[in-house]
Parts: sequence; C-alpha cells; structure tokens
Amino acid sequence: MRNSNTLGGRNAYAELLRDTRGLRREQQQAREAWFARLAADKKEDTLFELEILLKGLACFANPRNHPGVARRQTIVGQDFREHLQHARDGMSRVVQLARTMLGDRDRAFVFQRYLETVLPEDTARTRLLQAAMAQETPEGSLFVLRHGFTNLIEVAGGLLRVPRLNFRLFYAHLATGMREIAQSSFFNPLHALEFRPEFDRIASTQVLELIQHVPGEHAHRLVALTFLSFFRMLRYLRLVDAIALDYSDRRIAGRAHLVLAVLRSDARALSNYLRRRAGVMLADSYERDLLRIPATDLHARYDELTAEGHRLLAIKAALTGVAANLRLEMRRTFEHDLPAADSLLPEGEHRARLRAATASLRPALQNAILFLGRSLGTPLEEGGVFDDQAARRATSERLRRDVWMFAQIARAFASKARHTGPAPDRWTGITSFAFIREFLSYFRAMGYPLLRVGDYPRVDTFMAAMSRLEETDLLDPATMEAAILESEAFYEFLTTLFEQISKRDELAGVAFDRKDAARALRLYLGERS
Repeated sequence: MRNSNTLGGRNAYAELLRDTRGLRREQQQAREAWFARLAADKKEDTLFELEILLKGLACFANPRNHPGVARRQTIVGQDFREHLQHARDGMSRVVQLARTMLGDRDRAFVFQRYLETVLPEDTARTRLLQAAMAQETPEGSLFVLRHGFTNLIEVAGGLLRVPRLNFRLFYAHLATGMREIAQSSFFNPLHALEFRPEFDRIASTQVLELIQHVPGEHAHRLVALTFLSFFRMLRYLRLVDAIALDYSDRRIAGRAHLVLAVLRSDARALSNYLRRRAGVMLADSYERDLLRIPATDLHARYDELTAEGHRLLAIKAALTGVAANLRLEMRRTFEHDLPAADSLLPEGEHRARLRAATASLRPALQNAILFLGRSLGTPLEEGGVFDDQAARRATSERLRRDVWMFAQIARAFASKARHTGPAPDRWTGITSFAFIREFLSYFRAMGYPLLRVGDYPRVDTFMAAMSRLEETDLLDPATMEAAILESEAFYEFLTTLFEQISKRDELAGVAFDRKDAARALRLYLGERS
C-alpha cells in the first residue's frame, strides 16, 4: 500500500507539534516572536516548567494523580491541607517564573497592585482592572496569569488557616486556578497529550526518520504521538531531577508533586488512547485502503494485502504492549516509589525519594522507545537516541532485570499449567484458570516487548499459542500443551538472553541483585513485600 507520509504527504509529527495547543496562526506567530526575543537565561527550561506547573495544578486537582497506595478512606474523609500547601507552593513558583520572563514589565504589575488598593473610586478601579486583563500579546497573557495567581496564593493562605480542609474546598480553589489558565490566550497547556515546538522537538535523526517512514496515515500518527509522548515524559523526569537538586528552594514538594501529577495524567491518557483507539484506527485505515482497490486487482495483490495486514497487526501489538507496560510502570512508581502527597518527610529524604523514583522509571521509558523502534523494523542505538551518557548502562540494567522477571513468570505459568488439568466446562474454568488471564496480562505488559527486543526466533509460534489461549473459552489439552511448550521454550531463551546481557561491556563489574529483582517482581504482581 502506498506511503502517504512521503514528500507531499501529511506530516503527523509536525502537525502534533503545531496544532495540539489549538492556537490560531497569528497567536502562534506572536508567541514564536516573543520567545525568540526573550532574553531570560535558560528560557526554554523556564517556559517549560511554567507550563507544566500550570497543567500540574489541573492534574493535581484529581486525586487519581496523587502518589501513594490507594486508601480505604473515602475522599470526603481526608484532610487536604497538605495537598493545598503543595498547590500553593506550585503557584508561588508560577509567579516567580512569570516574573522572570516579564523582566522589567513586572514593575508595572507591582505598581498596578498598589493603585488597586489606593484608588477610591470603584469606576477607576474597574477601568484599571479591565486594562490589565487584555491579552493581545504573550506579555499581556503572562501579566494576567501573574495577577490571577497572586490573588490565588493569598486565598490559599487563608484556607490553610482552617483546622481541616475537605476535598470540596481543595478542588474549588484549584478549579478557580484552572479557569485562570483556561482563559489564557497564549499559555493554556490543559489539553491532554499536547505538544509545543519550543521544547518537544525530537533531536534523534534515527527516531525522526523512523516516524516519517511509517506507511499509512493512522499508523503514522499513532507512532508519532507515542514517540512524542514518551520523550515528553522523559523531560518530566529531568524536570523532577532538577527540582530535587535545586537547593535554593527549600519547598520542593509542591513543584515536584505538580509535575508528577502531569506525568501520571499524560501516561494514563496515552495508555488509554492506544488501548482503545489503536486497533480501531488501524483497522479503519486498512479498510479504506482496501475498498479503494478494484475487485479485479484483489487476486494479484493478495500477498501484498496480506503482508500489510500482518504489518498493521504488529504495529497494534507493539502499541498496546507499550500501553500495558506503561500502566504497570506508573502503578509501581506511584504506589511504591514515591511518597504520598500528605507524607511529612524531611526535605533530604524527599529529595532522595524523588531521585530514586526517576532513576527507576527513566530506563523503563527509554526501553519502551527502543522496543517500539525495533518493533517497527528499526533497531535504535541508545547513543543516537538519548543524550544521557549513562543511558546505555541504565537501559541494559533494566532490560536484564525485566528478562529475569518475566523468565520467572513464564516458568511459574508452565509449572502451574502442567499441574492443572483442562476445565470440563467454561463455568468451572472461570476461577480455576484465573492464572491464565493473569499470565496473558503480564505477557502483554512485559513479555511481548522482550520477544521483539531479544529477536526471539519463535515469535510467530509463541504469539499463535498465546492467541489461541486468549480467544477460546474451553481450553482443550492441545491448546494448553502448546502454550506450556512455548512458555518453557521462551523461558530457556530468556535465561540465555539474561546471560548475554550480563556480558555487555556497559555491565562489566555490575552484579545482578536478585533480591532487588525479586522484590520488584512482587510489586509488579501486585503483592505486598
């Protein structure tokens, strides 16, 4: 089938960078001109943190984006004073960043605040306020945000004096901040999975070429969206690290929790989108292309059409595998690695926990990028994709651990299946064969990437056995036996792959910590250590 992304076709990568914010052309041009003449030091990092903190206030208003193990206590029974303190600290940082980018114009804001308090006439105050609310330029839009968030900080200070803060008050205050952001003409990052050319351009030529050569409009867009999202999440982790290392700020928890809330929200949005939409979009694309072919040409193009169908199935499997793995990683990170939003940790311990969480999550995201590239037929080299010199060692260490963990899962499944006879009917199989469903879910999240990354030679046979296991209600002995044999063969392959990875140059002298890997495996399996 034709490649609609070649010269003259659509470029999903460029469209996502340009259009997901929803700015009009003249607004985009005004923002680009403003950013080009901005003299602030590290202006890209400053703007990025500002916008992520703005989005973080909206995401932090949703308790699903808070770290910590899910509680039995209902939301209405919780005290949200600490949460509001984090939000207030984040707002203070927003004001600080806005002042940095406003430069000398910030003096005008201070003078206006003074006039608002001394003007005796209500009419004069109203005219002054209306003039200050104009957002015809990015500077004006920043000025309005600075004004609104200064007032929100004052209100938050009053709310924090109450002995107990319920969720309704917490949410109402953050919702007021969300309206301030939503009304911003030039700084409204509240859209899910939105990107900006100022800080989302992918530097790796390998990845860019891979994206541009994915045939099919929907496949091209899905792949571009996934790569952009993963690189954006890696940038969130770099920002969290920068916050944890910023010793000029003693109140890092607020900034960090807002950034982490965006990370959790974006990861969930991407995972849900790929899980629910990838198959439908790829199938619709294939159907449209198929219907364009004259009936007289179908026989001659049968092999080509079959190959295209298999290619799209492989892309769907890769994308849904990435989605499943992302859900698993985020659950582990947010429920076990990160401190809860209301935990009163000492500052030093909080910084250490943040660094440890990012160090654990980063190689998982990097390996997902490498896996997606290999699934699309392009083995990506760490040195050509990530600018972090330690990336090669970190990704190899993480891959070795993942190989060991899924080897244990495959061995346990084969052993359990061998000692469990086939169910006489579908009703008795519902409970007694729950371990099969569990194994399949972990295979999608952890095992499938290893098939591709390890270049498993029996990948088609293994996938066929897993598909038959998943699609049937009545598990006949032949289906079960095939799944057992393939799992045992995959276990042997993973054991060999584990030894090969351990011999890589970057892992020379790095011992494998089996206790730590076993602890991680228990967390992945949902057990409490």
